Amino acid sequence: MDALDPVIEGYLSYLLDVGKKAPRTVIDVRCTVKRALVELEAIRPGVVIWKRPLEDFLRWIDVERDYGRTTTCLAKYLSHVRGLLEYAWRAGRAERNVLDGFSLADNERRVEPRSLTLEEAEQLVRSCPATSFLERRDRLMILLLYGCGLRTSELFSLNVSDIHRERRELTVQKGKGDRPRTVPIPGGVFTELLAYLLERGQRGALFRTAAKQRRLSSKDVCAVVTQAATRAGLTGDITPKALRHSFATHLMDRGVDLAVIASLMGHRSPQETGVYLHVLPGRKEAAVRTLNGGGES
Repeated sequence: MDALDPVIEGYLSYLLDVGKKAPRTVIDVRCTVKRALVELEAIRPGVVIWKRPLEDFLRWIDVERDYGRTTTCLAKYLSHVRGLLEYAWRAGRAERNVLDGFSLADNERRVEPRSLTLEEAEQLVRSCPATSFLERRDRLMILLLYGCGLRTSELFSLNVSDIHRERRELTVQKGKGDRPRTVPIPGGVFTELLAYLLERGQRGALFRTAAKQRRLSSKDVCAVVTQAATRAGLTGDITPKALRHSFATHLMDRGVDLAVIASLMGHRSPQETGVYLHVLPGRKEAAVRTLNGGGES
């Protein structure tokens, strides 16, 4: 991992050691700061980030908005950089934190997540052949993304040891916020998983490349999904995230409790799962009452 300015590295260490932030959170902050440094350098070369005027950050946000970043995403970026500027100011590196008190108004309408219909999901799975070992690997990836609601990073981080054959479950060790969780494996998916494990072996990464036998990356997973969607003749933006959203949407459509879905997906609370309420026409009010404790006020 490329080292940044010592002040920035000091801040990241502070978050980890003093702030007790999860390692993946610190990695997220690092990525944001690296991204900001590149864009800010293009805006005004040769100025350290903690001595830049507010104007530079406003122009940076405009650039990110042009890239299609949502207000929620931009607010996260600002929070990450604001923390760094506060650290630099308290260390005597800057006269003030120009982002102190600055925030974005979230005026955007929340967009419903892209999800497949049941027919499209079946069509996608049918498009995945199972003749060769690599085809069976790719098919199983599609089945786990949709059948277990995994995030892309959770899928490629799986190890063979994370599969519990007796309980027919898998453990996500590296969930969002470093929160592990256990997810039951549907019967049909479990049958194909067992067959795959007989060929795959008993150790290491569950999914590896054919050539160098290294763990698959996010890019590899996205490519598998894109190719499957193309074979299936599906239009629109079919991504691993769309399969995860389909998992939640179809469970909710069948009346599964929000708290159960939240647990399966690794959400912090049922409220975070509320984005999927669009599949409940006529039942939204009842679902919201469930979020608020189950009773009417």
